[in-house]
Amino acid sequence: MAKIDEELFVCIDCETTGLDLQQDRIIEVAVAVFSLSETFETFETLIDPQRDIPAESVAIHNITPDMVSGKPLIKSVLPEILKIAGEYTIVGHGIGFDIDLLCLAAERTNIPHQLKKNRVIDTLRMARLYGESPTNSLEQLRKHFNIPLEGAHRAMSDVIVNIEVFRYLAKQYRSTEQIIQALSSPIYLKTMPLGKHKGRLLKDIPLDYLVWAAHKDFDQDLLFSLRTEINRRKKGNSFTQASNPFNLL
Repeated sequence: MAKIDEELFVCIDCETTGLDLQQDRIIEVAVAVFSLSETFETFETLIDPQRDIPAESVAIHNITPDMVSGKPLIKSVLPEILKIAGEYTIVGHGIGFDIDLLCLAAERTNIPHQLKKNRVIDTLRMARLYGESPTNSLEQLRKHFNIPLEGAHRAMSDVIVNIEVFRYLAKQYRSTEQIIQALSSPIYLKTMPLGKHKGRLLKDIPLDYLVWAAHKDFDQDLLFSLRTEINRRKKGNSFTQASNPFNLL
């Protein structure tokens, strides 16, 4: 088993026209091969999505239609991205979305790929296990670990910050296998990470909202946490009813 400081990883980040995997498209991608001590090959490019970029998306990444007009199409840069990614373990924050984007782009353009076979480490989930940051956004983790600001919310700046966050989070592990094993089970979240109850303890959120949220397409950790809290309350109610005979009157 290779020591973690002897391994190479690849960090990937995509900026997009939106969050709909089927309808939205990649407008910028950045890739970097790195180790725990050094960054090696890097690649970044703007991409012409051949569709509009909604104003709400521009407000996040500041990539305007003029900036991507005439830039390469995804089909012309994807082979280079896939070549750099190779068989390295892929690291990223909420990386499943980026991998799905790239896989769908490859399938739409009939470009063969093996991305789904690469090992994956999601630094969002690593941060949840770490548990010492108030929230687990990449920006909050940057501040938590005193990582220098890399500029605007763009693909390569996010990759640079993400690599540094990974380096901090990986300090307690001896190997990549140990990280993957630690992430193999759902992680219990004490607080709601999104929505109108964002930041509230799950135990303080109304049951009807938890039940509603538990049927949404959230990630495995949040769904596990919601269902755990729902089951805890059901067991609590059953215990109360069983121990208090007046509940039956």
